[in-house]
Amino acid sequence: MDQRARPYRSTLYIPGSKARALDKARRLPADAIIFDLEDAVALTEKQAARDLLRQVLEEGGYGARAKICRINGFDTEWGRDDLAAMAACAPDAILIPKVESPEPIRMAAAMLEDVPGCEATEIWAMMETPRGILNVGEIVPAPRMGGLVMGTNDLAKELMIRNRADREPLLTSLQLCLLAARAAGLTILDGVYNAFRDAEGLAAECAQGRDMGFDGKTLIHPDQIAAANAAFAPSTEEIATAQRQIAAQAEAAACGEGVAVVDGRIVETLHIVTAKQTLARAAAIAKLEEGVA
Repeated sequence: MDQRARPYRSTLYIPGSKARALDKARRLPADAIIFDLEDAVALTEKQAARDLLRQVLEEGGYGARAKICRINGFDTEWGRDDLAAMAACAPDAILIPKVESPEPIRMAAAMLEDVPGCEATEIWAMMETPRGILNVGEIVPAPRMGGLVMGTNDLAKELMIRNRADREPLLTSLQLCLLAARAAGLTILDGVYNAFRDAEGLAAECAQGRDMGFDGKTLIHPDQIAAANAAFAPSTEEIATAQRQIAAQAEAAACGEGVAVVDGRIVETLHIVTAKQTLARAAAIAKLEEGVA
């Protein structure tokens, strides 16, 4: 599957220290999993979690889901050993927390060059500090960069904002990262929604993230997967419209006309590009779901 076409509608954090959760994740309909060795693991469990996660990943069984390993930062005593252990499993991506400059990305990329089998492993960056947001344009061109993940909880703490359902205090940070990701052709995932039993609030925030342009939502609970999958997938109506736009444009071209009209709206080349992207995304989701089942 083309890495840029791979679906990331639902990307679930799983603590690397929880054997039962790691096993259950093999049967969940999430598009991707972030295996977490950082915030979700107590300081006294870091070594044990690393060993457990390496064993679990070597056993496999996660199907077509994207496998992303979040390591501890290189400013901690665990970061380098985390990277070495996770690289041996050749995951789809290594996720580095609290990235504020290209330096940790370059460091990780250099370390991966020495690990056989990691040729396709990307490096992703957590965007969760003011300095990181301000420097995102310098971060996205770094070697092996494949994606950004918004760490909205840490960012909200650093900015000292008040929690609002519309996330207005965070919009500038979210949009700066979206601009940088799109300019560099990277995947970008929205932050988590903490009230995992609030289905209505989750649906609203998923819809907001989708409309802003995020590729998917990071999640903290399996019960959030269905909402994210629904929100970030093309709807039946969107697929039908895309098909009609492509057909109308082909018919107009056959008649020597430059533009077509669908539902009273002009269809130009840029609309056909979007329509083809919609159909490609729907096809990629269907293929992934076959591999996850």
